Amino acid sequence: MNSNLPAASLDANGLALYILVFVIGACIGSFLNVVIYRVPAEKSLLTGSACPKCGKAIPFYYNVPVLGWVFLGGKCANCKEPISWRYPAVELLTALLFVCVFWQIGLTAYLPVALAFTATMIALIFIDADNMILPNVITYPLFVLAIIVRVTFPLLLGDSFFPDTKVSPISGVEFAGLSPWMVSLAGALFGALVGGGSPWLIGVLWKVLRKVDAMGLGDVKLLLGIGALLGWRLTLLTIFLGAFSGALAGIGVLLKSKNKDLQTQIPFGIFLGIGAIVSLLFGEKLIGWYLGQFY
Repeated sequence: MNSNLPAASLDANGLALYILVFVIGACIGSFLNVVIYRVPAEKSLLTGSACPKCGKAIPFYYNVPVLGWVFLGGKCANCKEPISWRYPAVELLTALLFVCVFWQIGLTAYLPVALAFTATMIALIFIDADNMILPNVITYPLFVLAIIVRVTFPLLLGDSFFPDTKVSPISGVEFAGLSPWMVSLAGALFGALVGGGSPWLIGVLWKVLRKVDAMGLGDVKLLLGIGALLGWRLTLLTIFLGAFSGALAGIGVLLKSKNKDLQTQIPFGIFLGIGAIVSLLFGEKLIGWYLGQFY
């Protein structure tokens, strides 16, 4: 994300936009609940919502994000079985993160991209938490769409729009004569190489040394997409934040039971998704602050 993008204002018009973004985020969160449940089960996303207990179709007026769950008292209107609190939680989380993205990026051309990226990370976080998989049907399109964004934005806006093109190695003299879209594409491919290649190499070395898989290919595919969109610096930050938060979670699991297998109990995709969202929102500022400690 370009560190020079304007943050959204808090005047009357800005407040109305914040409310609109919150509502849109809640609605997208409702759809993400469908994605989180149906994609791993290989079910269609086009069929209507139904209670997972009794199978009764849910009327549209009960499907209002967050409020529908509150109105029903957290129970199915038909069978009275409890509806998981996670449904409104995902809707509220998505709404709040959409507001954060809008706050950081403002009403710019990059906003839809950032919102779509955030929604994708939320879906993958919860899918990995439930099923310990990162579906190809999501990670592959993420990479393809990231490449498309990195090419079309310079073509349409006349600038690379991405800060990784302003730093080494993409800012080197060998790229000086290239069109902005070519420089941006080079940054995307290098980011994908760093994102996907680093954990893949670590996984191979760990497999050779310890005879145990250190990281699934789903994580590698996810980092390909993250690297292509965010660039190599924010991708390395994503990996660092993911590893750090994952280590803290691992310590928590160890404190509860030393007999548990951390590799199966803590899917790394959860923490990569969290790290990617933080990097999208604050990555350039965090990197700037860190580098400033040496000057």
